[in-house]
Amino acid sequence: MTFLISKKQELTEVLRQSLEPVPTALSPALTLMDKMRGDHDLNPASAPDVDLPFVPAAVLVPIVLRKDGPTVILTRRATHLSKHAGQISFPGGRADEGDENAVATALRESQEEISLDPDLVEVIGSLTTYVTVTQYSVTPVVGLVEPAFDLRPEAGEVSEIFEVPLDFLLDQANRKKHSGFRNGVERFWYAIPFGEYYIWGATAGMIKDLSERIMLK
Repeated sequence: MTFLISKKQELTEVLRQSLEPVPTALSPALTLMDKMRGDHDLNPASAPDVDLPFVPAAVLVPIVLRKDGPTVILTRRATHLSKHAGQISFPGGRADEGDENAVATALRESQEEISLDPDLVEVIGSLTTYVTVTQYSVTPVVGLVEPAFDLRPEAGEVSEIFEVPLDFLLDQANRKKHSGFRNGVERFWYAIPFGEYYIWGATAGMIKDLSERIMLK
């Protein structure tokens, strides 16, 4: 038990030193694109239009305090969805009018999508806002999760829930830069293959942000 408590305290301290403060709004003001992560990191020509409104959204980066080492909960989106079908993502989504801030959005969406009890999540902070070419402003909220949960995927949105060791995700050797062509234009993205799972795009970009923050400590 002493070992587990010590490891939790160590991880909590590293995260507190590395992350942005817990967000108090749905999304920060988006005035300086150089302070935002996004699809444009590898594709400057596809930067979103800062003069247009962004749709506020949030995801939860849930780090589970497993005995054999921390893991991260990820989901595979349902294959029948019209957008991002079958892709790997963190639980989360767009903000509702009743959400007080990004934390409320991330916890509500996680409960709806995978039945994660918000009382089991200790929110530590957040990563850099991630903006997409579809004008979404996504706040990644990082929280520690006690493993006393019974997760269930919401069939309408999630087809699978799985965990990946945190150490694997943080290891830059496991992160690749891939590319492909869309409408004759080559586009680049980060990818983290893990067994049968292909973690890429915004999710991989957020993991890269987390990795860089922790590895600097």
